[in-house]
Amino acid sequence: MKEYVEAFRAEGIKVGFYYSLIDWHHPDFTLDKYHPQWGQVKREEFDKGRDMARYRKYLIDQVTELLTNYGRIDIIWYDFSYPCADGKGRDDWDSAAIYSLTKKLQPHIIIDNRLDLNDVPGGTDFITPEQFNPSSWPKLNGKKYAWETCQTFSGSWGYHRDETSWKSAKQSLVSLIAAVAHGGNLIMNVGPTARGEFDYRAEERLGDYAKWMHANARSIYGCTEAPEKYKAPEGTLLTWNPETKRLYIHFLYYPAGQLGITFGKEIRYAQFLHDASEVTVRLAGNGGHFCDTGSGFDAHLFFPTVQPPFVIPVIECMMK
Repeated sequence: MKEYVEAFRAEGIKVGFYYSLIDWHHPDFTLDKYHPQWGQVKREEFDKGRDMARYRKYLIDQVTELLTNYGRIDIIWYDFSYPCADGKGRDDWDSAAIYSLTKKLQPHIIIDNRLDLNDVPGGTDFITPEQFNPSSWPKLNGKKYAWETCQTFSGSWGYHRDETSWKSAKQSLVSLIAAVAHGGNLIMNVGPTARGEFDYRAEERLGDYAKWMHANARSIYGCTEAPEKYKAPEGTLLTWNPETKRLYIHFLYYPAGQLGITFGKEIRYAQFLHDASEVTVRLAGNGGHFCDTGSGFDAHLFFPTVQPPFVIPVIECMMK
């Protein structure tokens, strides 16, 4: 862990730990419905001599070590609780003690919502939808929370030689853009091979991100959900930089040379993000049949019919 955190800090990157609340190898971990031996052995026989109180001490001791011996830790992911029949939740882990200890040792740290404390005031700092793109900013107890979605390039969290369900470049990019468009963050999981390397499929997808981000990173970094007054045109996702007051239109489906919008009067200037080439903004009433005032649009954007060489092109709008 020391080598890991020092390598991150040397690159100016904040440090986070993932910690599994579940340990099927531990001699005190009792049987539950998520255990691979569930249904194969008798519970009373499996649990004989096991003690979750000792297991809870083991958790506390490990958390203490992780948050004491390695300097400032900025984020921790506890994963996961399943407080259902034959499951495990806050009482099994003593989540309240883990949460209190974490904040005591690292007061600035942010903690995810998988300790089963969602109904406790202050019991989580951010929420964690998994393997899907929320269609709006997720809420907890009616309140918008900081959030991030954890996803995979394929159907597996680890390396799987024979798997064929790998996501396309477009699907992977949409996961990133959709997260930012709804105020969140994306963790894209990559499983290394037994040689400790990323396999060619992972390298290919990371390369797709690199190519797209080289030209379009401004629509991601520092951006969040667009103000409600800016309605996303059909087939697009919007992101917004509140400091620069720039709105970004991401084309999930590239239209044939024009796009109707409802916020044209607020645009000072528009351009493609990848090459800074101008995109014409034509207000309704100034463009004949190209800007039908009955459509609900107040303007159209005009650009080349041929799609730029990006899976998802982006238009940057500098707003008044």
